[in-house]
Amino acid sequence: MDNTTVIIGAGMAGLIAARALHEAGARVLVLEKSRGVGGRLATKRVGEAVFDQGAQYFTVKDPAFAAWVSRWQESGAVAPWPESVHRRFIGTPSMTAVAKTLAEGVEVKREHKVSKISRVGERWCVEVENHGLICAARVILTAPVPQSLALLATGGVALPADLATGLAKLNYSPCLALLVTLNGPSRLPTDGVTKANGDVRWVSDNQRKGVSPRVTAVTLHLSPEFSARHYSLGEAEVLELVRQEAEEVIGESIATATVHRWKFAHALETYPERCVWLPEHRLGFAGDAFGGPRVEGAALSGLAIAERVRAELKA
Repeated sequence: MDNTTVIIGAGMAGLIAARALHEAGARVLVLEKSRGVGGRLATKRVGEAVFDQGAQYFTVKDPAFAAWVSRWQESGAVAPWPESVHRRFIGTPSMTAVAKTLAEGVEVKREHKVSKISRVGERWCVEVENHGLICAARVILTAPVPQSLALLATGGVALPADLATGLAKLNYSPCLALLVTLNGPSRLPTDGVTKANGDVRWVSDNQRKGVSPRVTAVTLHLSPEFSARHYSLGEAEVLELVRQEAEEVIGESIATATVHRWKFAHALETYPERCVWLPEHRLGFAGDAFGGPRVEGAALSGLAIAERVRAELKA
């Protein structure tokens, strides 16, 4: 039987798990529905403006994650955020650099949207839209948990009752990212502004960050409450609702706006374990809903599931 491990999702958890397994000599295949890799380690270009539209930075506390970050620094993929008063790291030249570094040498199939996961004998069969079936020895799901559960349900896969109940409780809040260009330079500090109240919760100047060299490009993350209420609105409508608050924070008038919608932006609860691995089924779950709702949490979850698989392969 093919001993491949299929990983669903090329965000931080999926990619670092894939990288760890690849470096251990395991056969790994990552399936990603989008055109790019990284999940919320995302960068978007709008004309000459460039935006880090998802995760803006990451912090490092755990020694295991710190070891990986040191490797990325040596390769030039990350650096401390210049002039930041906080201990924060950013991707260079943008946040997607981390994901691209992890994906080097790993088999990643982009624009491969999984529609169903089913069990046939001792094999997993993963159905991919427009690409047919991919069969493997084991599957790791790193997509948002509701999406992962839906794929298994479509394939008729029943999880143990206690696990199914626990995973079903994991919910997420959305986030609207408003990506704007300005009529002049911003007055934002180098490492952005975090707001505790209001419809705007995060604001960062991508030009000052080094992401958008030619154009002042500002990323605004809107509050979970605002994002949930107005998730389906277009750019003009979202901008009209937050323009005054946004321009007061930025210190300059907005010229253009684009909206990116993150449906599963923040895990509202964290599963009590860093990952879930079912050895009898060769099925696992990982992601920020397990390791914690930050880049580091997703990474630690991915490393945890990789260690469980490595242990099985050695047995």
